[in-house]
Amino acid sequence: MTIFVHNFIDDMTDIRTGNGYDVHALAEGLPLHLGGVEIESPVGCIAHSDGDVAIHALCDAILGALALGDIGKHFPDSSEEFKGIDSKILLRRTTEMVSGLGYRIGNADITIALQRPKLAPYIATMRETLARTMGIPTDRVSVKATTTEHLGFVGRSEGCEAYASVLVLSVSH
Repeated sequence: MTIFVHNFIDDMTDIRTGNGYDVHALAEGLPLHLGGVEIESPVGCIAHSDGDVAIHALCDAILGALALGDIGKHFPDSSEEFKGIDSKILLRRTTEMVSGLGYRIGNADITIALQRPKLAPYIATMRETLARTMGIPTDRVSVKATTTEHLGFVGRSEGCEAYASVLVLSVSH
């Protein structure tokens, strides 16, 4: 009797996962950009770019899925080119890197931690904006918001943080 062992790994689509994290301090009088959307708020993120922690975490997750380093490697905060830049441009460039390597983004899941303001009214627009920027359907982008129940720097309204996870798929298989 001959036993045939099928190497299913060779037949599988190349699937990669990545996760990202970003944090910025908050200060009065600055604009607050999250998920590519300007949020009505008395405080905004202190940053070299527009400080969009959701997009920065998402870029890190995408880059990490393909072992390409992090956002600071590709878009350093020491560069004048990126001073005040709209983070959607960074996300678009990151997505173009992925495409150039023969991959596509399967889905993205982002959690934003911010004590105030409440983000629920902005979630749908964030999802649509991020999906459009990455060139994927909106139903493949999840954005969630949470507080930290007044605990830690986020709870004291000193900062904002975001976590992101992505699935990246090879288009060459």
